[in-house]
Amino acid sequence: MADPAIAALNSLLRRTTVEDHNEALKLANAAIKAAKGNSGDLTTAQHTRVVALLKLDRFQDALRAIAEGGNALQKLCVLEKSYALYKNGELDAAEELLQSAGAGRGMKHVAAQVAYRSEKFEKAAAIYRDLATEDAEEHGEESDLRINLAATHAQLEWQGKGGVVPEGQKQPGREDLEAFETAYNAACGCISRGDFAKAAMLLKRSRDLCEATEDLDDEEKKAELVPILIQQAYVFTKLGKLDEATALYKSLDLSDVSDESTKIVAKVNTLILEAGENPYLTQRRFESLPVASGNDRLFGYQATALRHNKFVIDLQAQKFNGVQKTTTSIIDGESDSPVTAAKTDLGVLNAAAVSRLQTGKDALRRILPLLERRPNDVGLLLIVIQLYIQLKNPGPALNLLEAFFKRLETATTADHADVRFAPGLVALAVALYRQQGQHAAIRRELAKAAAHWQGKGASNSAAAGGNSLIREAGIELLRSAHPSDLAAAGEAFSHLVSTQPGDRTATAGLVASFATSDFAKVQPHISSLPAVQKAIDGVDVDDLIDAGVAVLQTAAQPSSKKRSLDDSGAARQQPAKKPRKRKLPKDYDPNKKPDPERWLPLRDRSSYRPKGKKGKKRAAETTQGGVVRDEEILELAGGAGSVKVEKAPAGGGGGGGKKKKKGKK
Repeated sequence: MADPAIAALNSLLRRTTVEDHNEALKLANAAIKAAKGNSGDLTTAQHTRVVALLKLDRFQDALRAIAEGGNALQKLCVLEKSYALYKNGELDAAEELLQSAGAGRGMKHVAAQVAYRSEKFEKAAAIYRDLATEDAEEHGEESDLRINLAATHAQLEWQGKGGVVPEGQKQPGREDLEAFETAYNAACGCISRGDFAKAAMLLKRSRDLCEATEDLDDEEKKAELVPILIQQAYVFTKLGKLDEATALYKSLDLSDVSDESTKIVAKVNTLILEAGENPYLTQRRFESLPVASGNDRLFGYQATALRHNKFVIDLQAQKFNGVQKTTTSIIDGESDSPVTAAKTDLGVLNAAAVSRLQTGKDALRRILPLLERRPNDVGLLLIVIQLYIQLKNPGPALNLLEAFFKRLETATTADHADVRFAPGLVALAVALYRQQGQHAAIRRELAKAAAHWQGKGASNSAAAGGNSLIREAGIELLRSAHPSDLAAAGEAFSHLVSTQPGDRTATAGLVASFATSDFAKVQPHISSLPAVQKAIDGVDVDDLIDAGVAVLQTAAQPSSKKRSLDDSGAARQQPAKKPRKRKLPKDYDPNKKPDPERWLPLRDRSSYRPKGKKGKKRAAETTQGGVVRDEEILELAGGAGSVKVEKAPAGGGGGGGKKKKKGKK
């Protein structure tokens, strides 16, 4: 006769609608104690206990129960163990266990979640696409898979790998507006692409759907609304609606939120919005934030943004030495790692700490020695180039960038080559060349960059943003009439057509590149382009001819001082300049004779009467009975009259004609 505990457990298992996991755990423990020598009943009870522990979110206890159950239970609970490892934050162990297990549908779901949490979003997206093609509708997973795939695509965009996301799945569709989860993930995708206006509309839709749903109770609705409101406040901040963002953050109650990463993001964003005139208080509050770990830890781009904000707040609090020391230590420790956006930010923050937030020549004087010690620091290089441009001295900036490119070209690693032809650096070089008027250098730079990304393959080129660079390179090369440039443009557009068949710009560029040189390559693509008649439909040719040719107005050139040449080559005679009309005062009276002494200083005029004791004394000397001084009359220049002046003494030196003795040498 079976044990009553085992019988009760079997009865409980047959009741599929039971949701009391504590009761299931209690009965399973009782059955394990009662099963003596019956391995089959013991394994069933142990399996039930593991499932109950997982339902109660006691993942560490579930792992302990599996380990205590022996080999038989571990072989039976591979899915349960991998899920417990995933929820416990042991992602490497979970991935290793899943690789050794079978390829069941449940295993694929857990593998996709492990890949997602490990930030291997390309792998997670591939698994979700595979699951969507394997009778997803039959299993009732179509909606869940669409939600998870949209979240994975948004993470790829944030990771800088938006090129691997299919173009047709980037923009939200009508089905994404039917559930709050899909609307939320579609909004996250728009945020990652910088389309904040559309993201605001989708987040409002998601919030309304979540509040109106009847599938969730009030507590579940409150938990689901927290990430929606946080993203909505972030979008308001990016749109400049700071009051709305602050009000949303204040309305959040984070005390009941179990996800530590969500709490940290909300608190950091609130702190930045409320940062006022006291950076020291802001820095102190930032230091008191909790630290997320395990399965609740921040994603890589979130941790990078958090570290960036910390250093910026420290700089505002004038902790220059601390920021300089910390960033230098991190940069030196990651000297052999590939160049990433996070590492570039560290170089910028380190330069800001060294320069003490100064700009101009003072900042250059402090930062240039750093560039000599770290010549391959991209962030530091960009800061120096920016300072030179602000000082309106682009020549040294271009020289530094070209020297940096030459160093990377001599390197043998693939990472250095990808950095050399990074779209941002190539765009910077093109901008500097265009400012200097070096159009040939622009085409040469774009041709080399396009050739590099064409050799990387379709997936790698799309992931790194190389396809956009290849397209711009082809358009720029088409402007040249040189056969080699047209051939390079044709190769660039051929690569785009092979990887993105529906790209009309690439198809038109391919036709324009080979139209005059290789018609065989053009012919298969002509039918995909609109007909010429459709393009010119509605255009009146006669009106265009009557209107004439539009001439582009060029900027006025500065006039040259050199004399121009006529048709015969002789120098043209410049017309004689007209004499300038002299201006007269407003109160000028031609009948009034001007003062002949108007050219003399005031003290030399006859009407001058000095003031003060010394002046009166000099005036007394000129009265009757005074000393008679020799005077002479001097004629003024230009016939303006004459004036009496005192005659210089004959001796010249004065003092009785005696000369002052010279001192000894």
